[in-house]
Amino acid sequence: MSKGFFNVPVAVNEPVLGYAPGSRERSELKAALLELKGREIELPMVIGGKEVRTGKLERIFPPHEIAHTLGYYHQGDATHVTMAIEAALAAREAWAALSWHHRASIFLKAADLLAGPYRAKMNAATMLGQSKNAYQAEIDAACELADFFRFGVREMTRIYQMQPESARNTWNYNEFRPLEGFVYALTPFNFTSIAGNLPAAPALMGNVVVWKPSKTAVYSAGVIMEIFREAGVPDGVINLVFVSGPVGADVVLSHPDFAGIHFTGSTGVFQSVWKKIGENIYKYKSYPRIVGETGGKDFIFADPTAERQALAVAMVRGAFEYQGQKCSAASRAYIPASIWPDVRERIGVMLADLKMGSPEDFTNFVNAVIDESSFDKLCSSIRNAETDQDARVIFGGKCDKSVGYFIEPTIIEALKPDYITMEEELFGPVLTVYVYEDEKLEETLEILDRTSVYALTGAIFSQNRYSIEKYTGRLQNAAGNFYINDKPTGAVVGQQPFGGARGSGTNDKAGSLFNLLRWVNIRTVKENFNPPHHYLYPNFAPDKD
Repeated sequence: MSKGFFNVPVAVNEPVLGYAPGSRERSELKAALLELKGREIELPMVIGGKEVRTGKLERIFPPHEIAHTLGYYHQGDATHVTMAIEAALAAREAWAALSWHHRASIFLKAADLLAGPYRAKMNAATMLGQSKNAYQAEIDAACELADFFRFGVREMTRIYQMQPESARNTWNYNEFRPLEGFVYALTPFNFTSIAGNLPAAPALMGNVVVWKPSKTAVYSAGVIMEIFREAGVPDGVINLVFVSGPVGADVVLSHPDFAGIHFTGSTGVFQSVWKKIGENIYKYKSYPRIVGETGGKDFIFADPTAERQALAVAMVRGAFEYQGQKCSAASRAYIPASIWPDVRERIGVMLADLKMGSPEDFTNFVNAVIDESSFDKLCSSIRNAETDQDARVIFGGKCDKSVGYFIEPTIIEALKPDYITMEEELFGPVLTVYVYEDEKLEETLEILDRTSVYALTGAIFSQNRYSIEKYTGRLQNAAGNFYINDKPTGAVVGQQPFGGARGSGTNDKAGSLFNLLRWVNIRTVKENFNPPHHYLYPNFAPDKD
């Protein structure tokens, strides 16, 4: 029980280390890579605090070196999902009753563990398991996840301070109760920070969680679970299961105590989950909270006044960092004909210098895509563009999966604005550019807004302030995160709350107060210090003659 009003430590974004040659962090990370790659692990599920092994082993390997075995994980089935739900519900009462500052302490400790003794291991696991280079792993797996924990604690206290007014002789207050049941966290491969935050955010607010990570990110998920346990997350509060998506959904979404889902993944999967929830709505004790961030077809729009070098850098970084496997990655660009030759030349200079290969070589900017299915889909789109009369491949285009799933950074020039790669999400290192005639700027803005079902991120480049205001207003529904003279990626916790609308999700802004509010059920309490002693109100008294 709390015995004071406590101020939590000031939340500050974790500094991003540079990993320059000769630096301490570079040496530590290289040592961690050697250690993890030099041994095979056997990764169990964690249910109710116990390690669960099924004997059904699935191989874990680096996408950039498919012949190497990092280890194996134990594949579960429906019975293990049921076990996880039961363990979560058994832990619920005690966890929900725990004073908020003790929950805060756990996740603040998790942040410090992550930023300190686990930093190299967390980054190395992400690099090896998800083929992410050192800098991208640093800003994701170490810094952003620590930020999620620290700023989550800050935002939790802001929520608890949201209290109503009280009239004379009364006291009104809000209680922010955990949801009545369990939360299902369904997490993606592309950001280790998202994989950690999706179970952590509901847990921070007093909820219990069943967590199913992507099968291509179980390696880093295992490290996250290590951190949770060492930080003091009680048994059963967060339960880690390795099952297929359909198996998990069948059990979870049919359970009467299902209270909500925290999701990042494809639009199709999210829509199927929503449909299943709708079909089962009569089964649930309460209406489930549905929180999801899905796909994107994120844009860059430039006008003739755009600063050309900044635009070119934004296109290269925005499209090709982490192989374009960011839901925020620049996937389509609209560039005016008057500046395109110069911008194209600048891009060509950068791409000619850009290296591709294993993330274990710190000089490689681009690494492998996540798996063979993604590789095949991307390569097929590139091959189609090479032969299509409505498009041409102007940079890159090479695909090679002999060693790992490598796709060269590729730029397609679309000769019509509705070419397929301008519309469909590819999720890889492919950027499609449509070059518009300068006098058709207004028409192009209209095309941009109606082209995609998504509305996650977008960027505009202009040096004209009147134009910036116009584009910002005209495209107000085209992106939940909007960037002016910057690439459409790289949202920082506490600075740019992240999420999008339309087909991109529920826009609940990960890492913010708005997201955490979805994981509580508010009870308003009124206490009357001087209750009335007669049932009549003054107006019922008769007039005096």
